Amino acid sequence: MNAKRGPLRCFTTPNALSNKGIFPSPTRFLSSSRSHAPDHHSSAHKRSHPPGTAVVTDDEIAKLASKPQHSLSLADLVKHGRPPLSTEALYSSANFTLSLLPIRLAKRIQALRNLPFIVVSNPNINKIYNNYMHSLSTLLPWQHRTISNLDAEIRFTSVLAELVATHDQTIPILAQKGFLECRRYISPPEVTEFLDTHLRTRIGTRLIAEQHIALHYSSAPHFDPSASPTPCPEHPTYIGVIDTALSPAAIVDSCAGFVADICELKYGVRPHWIIDGEPETTFAFVPMHLEYIATELLKNAFRATIENRQTREPIVITIAPEPPDAGPPRVTLDPPAEDKGAFKSDAIKPLDDNAPGVTIRIRDRGGGIAPEVLPNIWSYSFTTFNEEDDFPGDGSSSHDALGIISAASGGGSSIAGLGYGLPLSRAYAEYFGGGIALQSLYGWGTDVYLRLKGVGKIQ
Repeated sequence: MNAKRGPLRCFTTPNALSNKGIFPSPTRFLSSSRSHAPDHHSSAHKRSHPPGTAVVTDDEIAKLASKPQHSLSLADLVKHGRPPLSTEALYSSANFTLSLLPIRLAKRIQALRNLPFIVVSNPNINKIYNNYMHSLSTLLPWQHRTISNLDAEIRFTSVLAELVATHDQTIPILAQKGFLECRRYISPPEVTEFLDTHLRTRIGTRLIAEQHIALHYSSAPHFDPSASPTPCPEHPTYIGVIDTALSPAAIVDSCAGFVADICELKYGVRPHWIIDGEPETTFAFVPMHLEYIATELLKNAFRATIENRQTREPIVITIAPEPPDAGPPRVTLDPPAEDKGAFKSDAIKPLDDNAPGVTIRIRDRGGGIAPEVLPNIWSYSFTTFNEEDDFPGDGSSSHDALGIISAASGGGSSIAGLGYGLPLSRAYAEYFGGGIALQSLYGWGTDVYLRLKGVGKIQ
């Protein structure tokens, strides 16, 4: 099955929304022309603020960060009903979103402040810190308000769109630049722990914001079929960003076609693949998450296949749905003990714990993973990227073309790997109660098992 990647849904990104004139272009929060580390000791830590924002003080951050973070469930995301949402349901969604985001942002600001001072002083990490400060400053004016009219809801949705756009490059900046540049001052386990927590929180924060943006456009007052995945004539199964009848085979096939196109551009060869098992399987899931995971796993398989000169051997992708009463899969290949089960409490809860899931196996003949490399593959600080090479995206790197893969899928790493593709994919999978397991036969190939937990029946 060789299909070029095409649009899978009708959702329009915040940047595209800005271009339509609906939302203003995001304004970046800059404390000054230079990057400065935050003042950890100031009792009135402030930043200049454009119109529509509030001054962010240390006391405000501490107060918000001390509040318990709501344990997000998929029931929260769909509780406002199927589209088109009524006006009252739209207000309910907006106020629920507003109740969650300031606490989440404040906790991430505190976590960044708790890093070693020299690490926070890094321009790239300081940029992320300032982005979080700016986003919190745009939400604080809404904190003690109840959204109860359409004008306020429209302006609040504009704030959410800016928030999503502002943090779009958080992961590449932190992992590819910031922590890579600071590796002398912070240990690999500390990097892994920080990024694991940060990324899982970011997944939830972005999901909350994008869900309301999608519901906004699928509500009765604002219905725009060109901007929302619901209700869309081609995709009537969406509730916000959740597809209640997602076809994993279609998503994986589209991602494989995209990766193959880039491989053909870069290497001059195009690996082929087959999809077997039960490709007609559907279940409820977030397509954007599966697209990212599939792209990351497939680019590893395609690259290994090309470098091992096994392009005549197809990459075999098997779709294996679990029966409704199935327990965990029999094949359980855990990551290293030191990070096994880390931050499981952040996993999103399915609507039904007994909901059937889907296991996707990706099998390649790419030579497997060297034994000395295997223990490190789940570490964010591990990389197969050569320090002497140019960074992807600087205009001179031989990896530039392949960097498009992750840039398009939200990852930002080159196909050579910058140390976070696999752990980030695992974070996305585990967030919904699934996981990733890997079995390598060195000298032969690799099997990757992606287990996705269905979210359950949605009325």
